[in-house]
Amino acid sequence: MEESKKVIFSGIQPSGNLTIGNYYGALKNWVKLQDEYDTYYCIVDLHAITVKQEPKELRRRTLEVLAIYLACGLDPEKNTIFIQSHIPAHSEAAWLLNCFTYTGELSRMTQFKDKSARYGESSISAGLLTYPVLMAADILLYNADLVPVGSDQKQHLEITRDIASRFNNLYSPTFKIPEPYIGKSGARIMDLQHPEKKMSKSADNPNSYILIMDPPEVIRNKINRAVTDTIGVVKYSDDQPGIKNLMDILSVATGKGIDEIEREYEGQGYAKFKKDVGEAIIEELLPVQNKVKEYLNNKDLLEAIYTKGSEKANYVARKTLSKMQRKIGFVAKSR
Repeated sequence: MEESKKVIFSGIQPSGNLTIGNYYGALKNWVKLQDEYDTYYCIVDLHAITVKQEPKELRRRTLEVLAIYLACGLDPEKNTIFIQSHIPAHSEAAWLLNCFTYTGELSRMTQFKDKSARYGESSISAGLLTYPVLMAADILLYNADLVPVGSDQKQHLEITRDIASRFNNLYSPTFKIPEPYIGKSGARIMDLQHPEKKMSKSADNPNSYILIMDPPEVIRNKINRAVTDTIGVVKYSDDQPGIKNLMDILSVATGKGIDEIEREYEGQGYAKFKKDVGEAIIEELLPVQNKVKEYLNNKDLLEAIYTKGSEKANYVARKTLSKMQRKIGFVAKSR
């Protein structure tokens, strides 16, 4: 008897354009998982509305993220690819799990604390406070064994595990307790202007990040403006965070090892090194960009893909939600 595959769940918000941090840190690795695991990849548009969105832009970006998923190599025949808001069970399960989550633990979440300090609690939505509960619902509805997480998301997975354990202990085993998936490869891509911080599309300075859909000349300019140092040596050192970040990017873009890159640019300074980093990114992203444009010009195909994905996701999520409702004590709906 064939052993069933472990389940992986992940998703990306359509709240802005995706960066090469998303590409190298998540999407390229997701493609490697699609044969080995039962994978659910979601466009998490419900999460996006914790901050105000322009409706037309939200719709456009949701389809663009779907097109990027496909252009990067996610096969809709091998992966369940869907739009979060198309599965009502996410919102329903989030409410149920809210009732098993404490406000104290939510208020201690780093994202909530940081934004509260920055904008004031009176200026941010209750959705931002309860955001981790919706994330828990996303994961638990699909009985996920593994969740790919970066270091900045470990706290969200920890609270998911706490909520699941609390529910299981109060009733009976209902949810799998998900584990973090640590990829075998990939890189944490840092801000080009502040390399001590992770690259983010929400950075104030557009030179801080490279978008997957940036044109070649924009990519060249952003790499040329990336901060370096006065040492003038291409060396993988914590004392040279800007150079270290560019070496990580060149490594994942070309497959070259860090030692090989150090030898290749020994005694050459930064000009040629930066030029080569920019060209390596462009060479990898151009085919992806062309495919994204093709998909966006075929809305019928995109609709067929997210509809099929939603049908499978809805079936799995409804089964888990029904189990939750029954254990809590709700009266079952008549058929």
